[in-house]
Amino acid sequence: MFLTRNRSITLARRYLLEKLFGVTPRKRGNSILKNETRKTQNRVLVIDKNKKPLMPCHPARARELMRKGRAAVYRRFPFTIIIKDREGGDTQPTALKFDPGSKVTGIAVVVDCKRGKRCLFAAELEHRGHQIKEALEKRRNIRRSRRSRKTRYRKPRFNNRTRKEGWLAPSLQSRVDNITTWTRKLRSWIPVSSLSMERVRFDTQKLVNPEISGIEYQQGTLFGYEVREYLLEKWGRKCAYCGKKDVPLQIEHMTPKSRGGSNRVGNLTLSCEKCNQKKNNQTAQEFGFPGLRKKACKPLRAAAAVNATRNAIYHCLKATGLPLETGSGGRTKHNRCKQGYAKEHWLDAMCVGESGEKVFVEPCHEVLVLKAMGRGSRQMCRVDRFGFPRTKAKSQKVVKGFQTGDIVRAVVPKGKKKGIYEGRVAVRKSGSFNIKVGKKTVQGIGWKNCHLIQAVDGYTYKNRMGVSSPL
Repeated sequence: MFLTRNRSITLARRYLLEKLFGVTPRKRGNSILKNETRKTQNRVLVIDKNKKPLMPCHPARARELMRKGRAAVYRRFPFTIIIKDREGGDTQPTALKFDPGSKVTGIAVVVDCKRGKRCLFAAELEHRGHQIKEALEKRRNIRRSRRSRKTRYRKPRFNNRTRKEGWLAPSLQSRVDNITTWTRKLRSWIPVSSLSMERVRFDTQKLVNPEISGIEYQQGTLFGYEVREYLLEKWGRKCAYCGKKDVPLQIEHMTPKSRGGSNRVGNLTLSCEKCNQKKNNQTAQEFGFPGLRKKACKPLRAAAAVNATRNAIYHCLKATGLPLETGSGGRTKHNRCKQGYAKEHWLDAMCVGESGEKVFVEPCHEVLVLKAMGRGSRQMCRVDRFGFPRTKAKSQKVVKGFQTGDIVRAVVPKGKKKGIYEGRVAVRKSGSFNIKVGKKTVQGIGWKNCHLIQAVDGYTYKNRMGVSSPL
């Protein structure tokens, strides 16, 4: 990433390697290139000729197998190869670990080694619960609008509707389904021998009233996050007044206790020592931050989402039959801080439970970002703002063997569109497709020029480098 092909490395790049990643490069250029390239590579997933998972290998090993014709690309994201001449093999104890969140879930694959445990694969799964909620609300409003016009008679349908035990709202169920799906997928590509998850519980009763105790508290929830940890998550681990990060933060009362303020979480925020002393006995509004109160009183939606889905995720992972380890959020943070890792979702997943005490990862590790996009819409046609159809009924889903969302590679030999394009495809009944390459969309690509790389599965993929150097 910061390397040159010359024998010597520039001072600027040497400085970045030392400061950002804590790496001291050697003086010999070739050894620097090999050493640092190795540290910035992720492992390649491997399956045998019967599509049974084998241990992930180094990218150099994967390139050698493909060059000799012994292996072929099986899947682009995550990058997986299939060995043509091998059946079965020795494996090591491997743990698949999750850090469930309301918006993003961290995923890590950890394997035993001589130094303890090592992270082989890392990913962050972005959920789409808010999109599902907005879509259902839009559909509900359109239906209510149509029914209120009294253009036809319709018997009530709500009288015979029941919900099964353990029912979750669709926006919450999607989070559970995403984690279940990727558990199944990764188990088919990696020889997973155990599972781990952070079974965290936000104590909303304690957050709203930290002074609650005794019988009154025992009638509510007993175990949960400390108020300080919740405030760190809520305010982005930075000072609410000056926005400074990576500095010691203090719990600060927007309305001081000397002026009638309470210890309720709606009155608490985070502040650096300098801003806290400067604010003194003023309220947040008098200090020049009138909008801070409104931000502090936002509902605890993220905490409620984690609480509602944690048991469902636990039971789904338990149903796999693999040994399942659970850990609290406090333990995860203790393991991460003790090892000096930054605050990231995949690092939290790596440090979950007792097995997360001694886990090491290279100074710069590749992280796969998975974003849930859904698998299309069941809506037959688009409607206007009054709820009436404005388009024709949608045509077939598969056109000439391609489906909207497939990753394709198109080679156009001649004409105005001459070139090579690789990206997501949008199909048309006529056979003239659109391909999204980065942020640009290329229109009018014939289906005969397209070659399927990976079929649509409801997720988009993006690789990024996850810095894991100590804070």
